[in-house]
Amino acid sequence: MKTTKNQIKIIGGQWKRKNVSFVDAPGLRPTPSRVRETLFNWLDQDLTTKVCLDLFSGSGVIGFEALSRGARSVTMVEKSPQVFKMIQENKKLLQAEKADLEFMDALIFLQKNVIKFDIIFCDPPFNEDWEAKLFPQLANHLTKYGLIYFESETDIKEHNVFNILKKRKAGNVFYHLVTLKNNDSI
Repeated sequence: MKTTKNQIKIIGGQWKRKNVSFVDAPGLRPTPSRVRETLFNWLDQDLTTKVCLDLFSGSGVIGFEALSRGARSVTMVEKSPQVFKMIQENKKLLQAEKADLEFMDALIFLQKNVIKFDIIFCDPPFNEDWEAKLFPQLANHLTKYGLIYFESETDIKEHNVFNILKKRKAGNVFYHLVTLKNNDSI
């Protein structure tokens, strides 16, 4: 079976207008440019000094977009072999030395990880109740004033650990920016 390569453009930063290639794979939906534009507006565009996690990396476009905008580092986690291979090729093409690629399941990564992240990008496959599986664990991987970007097929509700700062809908995708509760600076 032949693998089809597709491309999506990085929209800002040092790699603006550079293409990121990705393969057709079940459940893979790269975040559209208009949603990424809103997300990075929410994050004030410049991610200098931010340590980021791109969980369920998929095409890798959000992680590469964060690096393009100055993130100190991005850990990109993907479990599909052919999708991971494409992320490796894009890392090499962009010379993205600050991208740390992890070939593993997201939940296993979270069990093993000891790093705290300033921003966690989370775009899991739809219709698998990932919010319930992930949200109890994500607080342990976030810096005190860290943020989580979460895409889902449904509007997420308030959570006992997180506050929803912003949310929008584009087509059939709901996207949210959340933070830990009790952060008095936000």
